[in-house]
Amino acid sequence: MLALRPNCECCDADLAPDAAGAMICTFECTFCVGCGEGRLGGVCPNCGGGLVARPARPTALLGKFPGSTERVVKGHAACVSTHTP
Repeated sequence: MLALRPNCECCDADLAPDAAGAMICTFECTFCVGCGEGRLGGVCPNCGGGLVARPARPTALLGKFPGSTERVVKGHAACVSTHTP
């Protein structure tokens, strides 16, 4: 089961587990569509793999299978100007 991280690790935007708008790689690095497609050009800065649309978890299942609450933000060169440490 996907962890469904709650934020973009580039700009720290909130990403709801039951909504579209997130992209992931095979290691579940998570980015918003703006950063994933724009700043990162569809390539994960951690592993070099492709970023694809993250599936949304059905809202009815979030009570039993919630998304992760662990926020991850990294200082990738393409992202440094979008957040402060």
